[in-house]
Amino acid sequence: MSTLEQIEAAILTLASQDFERLRQWFFDLDYQRWDEQLEQDIADGKLEALAQEAIAEFESGQCREI
Repeated sequence: MSTLEQIEAAILTLASQDFERLRQWFFDLDYQRWDEQLEQDIADGKLEALAQEAIAEFESGQCREI
């Protein structure tokens, strides 16, 4: 049995309260990693073209309120 299969099996045995704690921990970790990746992409300039496009659209009046 792989490590992942062992983890999955252990999760299935958790009491509801422990499962909820694990779920929240996992979501928090996922959000943290997402934020770190986004910050790295910004630092690497990967979003610069999108930012410039959005600024140009705003400045030309092509934007609308949502």
